[in-house]
Amino acid sequence: MTITSNKIALVTGASRGLGRNTALSVARHGGDVVITYQSRAEEAQAVVAEIEALGRKAVALQFDSGDVASFAGFAERLRAALKTTFGRDTFDHLVNNAGHGDYALIADTTEAQFDWLVDVHFKGVLFLTQALLPVLADGGRIVNLSTGLTRVSFPGYGAYAAVKGAVEVLSVYMAKELGSRGIAVNTVAPGAIETDFGGGAVRDNPEINKVFADMTALGRAGVPDDIGPMIAGLLSEDNRWVNAQRIEVSGGQGI
Repeated sequence: MTITSNKIALVTGASRGLGRNTALSVARHGGDVVITYQSRAEEAQAVVAEIEALGRKAVALQFDSGDVASFAGFAERLRAALKTTFGRDTFDHLVNNAGHGDYALIADTTEAQFDWLVDVHFKGVLFLTQALLPVLADGGRIVNLSTGLTRVSFPGYGAYAAVKGAVEVLSVYMAKELGSRGIAVNTVAPGAIETDFGGGAVRDNPEINKVFADMTALGRAGVPDDIGPMIAGLLSEDNRWVNAQRIEVSGGQGI
């Protein structure tokens, strides 16, 4: 399975975790990549170097997914990077991955926590996509990241999961409204993954890891290599007829 030559994917939040793995998986599938990072410039440049070592082109751009006022400026910086690095005026695939976890029971959730989750995971996804529509090529793909926690509850992630549920609904509407341009839009919902997400709880806390492993049919928590290659495959022409779907990639979590 390969991504058509000269396709360019923009993966937000790709200096680490699932974003990094997705960017590298796209490159292994034959695509070029624009990655974004919020503050980890050195780690982002290391990802660029890894992509270039695979024989593909890449560039890293600073981006704050919670700062909607900056999105117009980011779109202009993206246009310049596309021209300089790839000789293109457009890109083909948008992966809205950037995000964070914020653990709090509903009784303890603050308005500030809620607003941050909405700004990054929902408002940011909607308005970044809006800002980039003129730069996204017809026939392109959008993948929005959700979570297995929109289907299986785990106390402490109520606000986070609710915001991701909003993204799942938004994705369906994006698919409907962008279908006339041949743009397919899907949601990928990972289960519990061993990354530094949420302070590395699933990766670093054996008790939490075991809880999720015991909830999963395949008997373990996920790792980034379970997710990135799946997203890269979803971007390929082999999956061109998959549209407006919520695709859970969780090893059978909570069944």
